[in-house]
Amino acid sequence: MLCYNCGCQLSEQDFCTSCGADVALYKKIIYASNRFYNDGLEKAKVRDLSGAINSLRQSLKLNKENIEARNLLGLVYFEMGEVVAALSEWVISKNLLPKKNIASNYIDMVQSSSGRLETINQTIKKYNQSYHYCLQGSKDLAIIQLKKVLSMNPRFLRAHQLLALLYMDTEQWDRAQKELKHCLEIDRNNTIALNYMKEVEQALSPDDSSKGGAKRSREDAVRYQTDNEVIIQPLTVKEPKRGGLSSLLNIVIGFVIGLAAMYFLVVPSIVTRERNDANQRVTEINGKLDDKTATVAQLEQQVADLEQEKEQLNQEIQGFVGDNGTLDTIDSFLKVVSSYLVTKDAVQAGKDLEAYAESVDIGQTSEALQDLYQTMFTAIGPELGNIYYEDGKNALNDNLFEDAIANLEKAFYYDASREDALYELGNAYRRNENKEEAIASYQKLLELFPDSKNAKRAQRYIDDLSEG
Repeated sequence: MLCYNCGCQLSEQDFCTSCGADVALYKKIIYASNRFYNDGLEKAKVRDLSGAINSLRQSLKLNKENIEARNLLGLVYFEMGEVVAALSEWVISKNLLPKKNIASNYIDMVQSSSGRLETINQTIKKYNQSYHYCLQGSKDLAIIQLKKVLSMNPRFLRAHQLLALLYMDTEQWDRAQKELKHCLEIDRNNTIALNYMKEVEQALSPDDSSKGGAKRSREDAVRYQTDNEVIIQPLTVKEPKRGGLSSLLNIVIGFVIGLAAMYFLVVPSIVTRERNDANQRVTEINGKLDDKTATVAQLEQQVADLEQEKEQLNQEIQGFVGDNGTLDTIDSFLKVVSSYLVTKDAVQAGKDLEAYAESVDIGQTSEALQDLYQTMFTAIGPELGNIYYEDGKNALNDNLFEDAIANLEKAFYYDASREDALYELGNAYRRNENKEEAIASYQKLLELFPDSKNAKRAQRYIDDLSEG
C-alpha cells in the first residue's frame, strides 16, 4: 500500500515513515474497499451478479482507484449484457492505469470487430424502441423487438426481464417463466426476476379452493338435508329408467344444448385465438417490412450520396480537362512560351501574354504556373519596355498623345524600373490637358524614384498643375 501523500510504501505503523502523514484512517478505507472487492468476487463466482455489483460499487465509493474492482465490475456488466456500462468502467480503469492493465485487452476484444460494435448499437436501439412501444401500448411490437434483441444478445438481462413482464401482462405464464429462468441463469439472485417468478408461480399453481369445492360437491351428492331431516343417498342407487321416447328427446335436447354451448363458448374462443394469431403474424410481417423499408431507405440514401460524389468528381475532372480547365490553361500558356522560344518576337509574346492574362485568372492557377508566367514576363519585359518607350516618345513628339499614353503605360507595365517612361507618361497626360492623370503619374514617380533626375521637374509640374 502506498502513501497518499508522498507515494512511498507504507509499513505497519499508523503513520508514513517517509513524510510522517497520519494514514490510520486511510488504511481502514483501503482495507474496507478491498473487503468489498473480495465480497463482490465471491458473489460473482456463484453468479450472484446483482450482489456483486452492489459490493463492487461500494468498493469503488471507498477507493475509486481500485483497478481490480473496476475491471471486475466491467466484467459483471458485460456478463449481464450491459456492454456500454462495461466499456465505461474499462475506459475509466485504463485512464487511471494506462500501462499493464487488463482493461486494455477487454476494450480491444469489444472494439476489434466493427460488426460486433454495430450489433451492440443495434441491440440498444431496438431495446429502446421496444420500451417506447410499451409506453405506447403496442405490446405485440415490443415483444417482436425484444425477441430480435435477444437473438443478437442472448445475455441481455434487462431485455429478458421486460419480455417476461410483457408475457405476464398478456397472461402467457409459461413463456414468462421461461424468460425468468434465463434471467436467473444469468443472475442467480436478481431481485426483480425473483419477484416476477413468484407472481408467475402463483399464477401457474393449482387453486386450493377448487379442490375443496370438488370435495364438497361430492359430499353434497351423497348427503343432503331437507328441512330438519338429513337424507343420505347410497352411491349405488340408480334412478329408474324412463321411456325410450323421453330418453331420445333428452338426447336431442342435450345435443342441441351442446351445439349451442359450443357455438357460444367454444367457437368465439377459437375465433379469438385465430384472430390473435393472425394479428401476431401481421405484426411480424409489418416488423419485417419496417426493417426492409429502413434498409431500402438506407440503400437509396447511399445511392444518392454516391451520385453526389460522382457529380463532384465529374466537376473536378471537368475542371482539369474541360474547356478553360487546368490542363487547357497550361496548354495555352505553353503555346505562348513555345512560340516565343522559336520566334524570339518579344512584341508578339507580350500580346500573347496579355491575351492569356485576360482569359485566365493568374492568381487562381498553380504556384508553378505563376512562377513560370513571372519568369516569362521578366524575360521579355526589358525589351518590350524599350520598344514601347521609343514608340511612346516618338508619338509624343508627333503630338499623338493617345498613342503616346498607351505606349508609355505599356513601357512602364513591362519594365517597372523605367522612371523615364513614367515621367514621359506624365508629360503626355499634361500636354493632353488631363491634369489629374498627369499629377498622378508625377506623384507615382516621386514615390518610386524620389532621387531620380526627373524627380525635381515632376515636382515643379505638380505645383504648376495644382496652382492652375
